[in-house]
Amino acid sequence: MNTLYLPELREMLAANDLAELQEFCTALHPARTAEFMEGLTPTEAWGVLRAADGHTRVEIFTYLPEEMQIEILEAVEPAELSHLIADMAPDDRVDLIKKVDPTVVEKVLKLVPTKERRDILRLRAYPEGTAGALMTTEVACLTENLTVRQALEEISREGHEFETVYYIYIVDEEMHLRGLVSARQLVTHLNKPQMLLSDLMSRDLVTVIASDEQETVAEKVADYNFLAIPVVDGEQRLVGIITHDDVIDVFQEEATKDAYQAGAVEPLKESYLATPWLQLTRYRVGWLSLLFGGALLTALAMRSYNENVQKFAWIAWFLPLVISTGGNSGSQSATLMIRALTTKEITPGDWRRVIFRELVIGFLLGSCLSLIGYLVGCFMAPSITDALVLPLTIVLVVTCSTIVGSLLPLMFERLGFDPALMSTPFIAGISDIVGIVLYMNVAGWLLDKGI
Repeated sequence: MNTLYLPELREMLAANDLAELQEFCTALHPARTAEFMEGLTPTEAWGVLRAADGHTRVEIFTYLPEEMQIEILEAVEPAELSHLIADMAPDDRVDLIKKVDPTVVEKVLKLVPTKERRDILRLRAYPEGTAGALMTTEVACLTENLTVRQALEEISREGHEFETVYYIYIVDEEMHLRGLVSARQLVTHLNKPQMLLSDLMSRDLVTVIASDEQETVAEKVADYNFLAIPVVDGEQRLVGIITHDDVIDVFQEEATKDAYQAGAVEPLKESYLATPWLQLTRYRVGWLSLLFGGALLTALAMRSYNENVQKFAWIAWFLPLVISTGGNSGSQSATLMIRALTTKEITPGDWRRVIFRELVIGFLLGSCLSLIGYLVGCFMAPSITDALVLPLTIVLVVTCSTIVGSLLPLMFERLGFDPALMSTPFIAGISDIVGIVLYMNVAGWLLDKGI
């Protein structure tokens, strides 16, 4: 928290010095202004914002931490907030409103102008995680019978109302999407001012449906390197656009979710420090219970080979080495598969190729590690022949673990689940059981033969 201006801000608020507060709001970039306000209470922060003009107020407000934005909306009188909500970008205000106390939202919405209120209610109706919930309705639209000159004049008059003017969408009277013209095309055709947009526009457009999942939207924007993508309904009517900054948020959200799942933790809905400790416990206890059950199976597996352990006590020394090697190799394969599935490099239909590759790679990895294991075993095992148990087991364990670690994410993808659910601890638990079974069977078979 940057406290440099806090004393001065509080003095200006106490003296109700609107001129100085207005200068503070306009002197710096809105992001820096918001940074210097972080130490204020919600009421004090609103006192500063109230001194700014409507556009500047919204800009500074959107850079404040989300927790402070919510606190301001819940602490300030609804009559004062209605203009702020009306001036915010449609997608931003809907995302924020969903996290505010519903009773406060109801009071504020009654005071918001009718046009903006209807827009908010329409966007709120889309399910979370869909294109409709992600889009903004501030779209630059023109009809195809306009000329280049007329289009530029229209955009210059109303451009400040749109999220972006790089893409101008061509629609008919009923908002059916007909084509697209970029701002670059308009500028480069200034020497042909009477040229119709119908002769200039691109007609083969990539679109998304309002009900599409946000992951589908993000993939399309990434594949085509769009700055924005149009959202249409079932009848190809333009209902909004999704800009690249919202797509970046989707990628961050998905990466965060995958990171949590890779660590066997249910994704947090708020920041770590803002999440109550009981809720954190609930998010973690489910996976830990499942992993604990897997560990119990490991103990049962060990119990069934108690006779071998008592007969050849030295093999217990290498048990942690064997199971950790299997767990690590399996987790590596699972990570590679999850990433490849996420980026669409492979599909569940490629499972035969995956098995063959992991079989070869697992054998090569196991062979390399087995050489190190055999050298160590020669010093610790009763004899160099007994030590052969270790390299043979490592080759088998690593090969099996790589195959298991690669196939389980593919299986989850085939069943319609998120492959990231095959978390590192989960794969490690399965590899532990496989490692114990293989190690004890190899040891029992070779040592009983008296090698």
